[in-house]
Amino acid sequence: MSLFERYLTVWVFLCIVVGIALGQLWPDVFQAIGHMEVAKVNLPVGLLIWVMVIPMLLRVDFASLSQVRRHWKGIGVTLFVNWAVKPFSMALLGWIFVRHLFAPYLPADQLDSYVAGLILLAAAPCTAMVFVWSRLTGGHPLFTLSQVALNDAIMVFAFAPIVALLLGMSSIIVPWDTLITSVVLYIVIPVVVAQGLRHVLLARGPDAFDAALAKIGPWSITALLATLVLLFAFQGQAILQKPLVIALLAVPILIQVIFNSALAYWLNRRVGETHDVACPSALIGASNFFELAVAAAISLFGFDSGAALATVVGVLIEVPVMLLVVRVVNQSKGWYEKGAHSA
Repeated sequence: MSLFERYLTVWVFLCIVVGIALGQLWPDVFQAIGHMEVAKVNLPVGLLIWVMVIPMLLRVDFASLSQVRRHWKGIGVTLFVNWAVKPFSMALLGWIFVRHLFAPYLPADQLDSYVAGLILLAAAPCTAMVFVWSRLTGGHPLFTLSQVALNDAIMVFAFAPIVALLLGMSSIIVPWDTLITSVVLYIVIPVVVAQGLRHVLLARGPDAFDAALAKIGPWSITALLATLVLLFAFQGQAILQKPLVIALLAVPILIQVIFNSALAYWLNRRVGETHDVACPSALIGASNFFELAVAAAISLFGFDSGAALATVVGVLIEVPVMLLVVRVVNQSKGWYEKGAHSA
């Protein structure tokens, strides 16, 4: 892991402090930034999101989809957890915790927005960071690549309908045109641009491609941190008034991570997949494409919304929680292989 990736949680905490401080010192400046919109798309954030997402998508090789049939059981588990369990379980957890258990401690006018942010977070499966987690567990590299490519391809078509369905079930009205615009801006266009750049860079040779990835890789995290500073500049007043909001929103996210990773890991063991396939399958089911979730939340609900804050909480806990999952799957390898061989 790079320095930025290893200490992502620390950087996010610093962004909270810096963003809140700047928002309190120069509120007019950040209000002006917030109004720099075209068709409900904030231009500074849109640019930052592209800088965030495109370097990550450069790593995705859609030609690897040909590998899917070699580990169809593991792919099946991945797709089931990512698309049939994860978004719906998060909607349920949001209903339980945000609308009921924690409702007395949260701002009443933001409850719907918090639930929407949790749904956006769960509806976007992880992309680039799963390569890091997979490498730390000795995961099968081709399987990891193929499941990421397949999830990205599905996300182009499934993200908007699933989000719209779950938000509708939660009685949250979202304009379809804004949701589709978010998908085009933050999934379709970055995928097309990234694959075009990938083709150009690979034409220069694998060494040139690896060197380019190493050079532009930090751009993603830097753009993410800049976006978080803007978010917390807008969220600062709400956080100062309700400091427990972040901790309370973290609870359903933590439960979902543990549940989804355990479910995927156990299902792979039941169907007899190898450990190096089960690990990346469990990890992608637990982690999120939080860059997309943050961007969509801002586009749909605005900088100062509870939805934007909820997606940021996902960023805040991503690294420590995923490192915990990595440790568990590594230490349970003997138990896993014993059960998988007998399946």
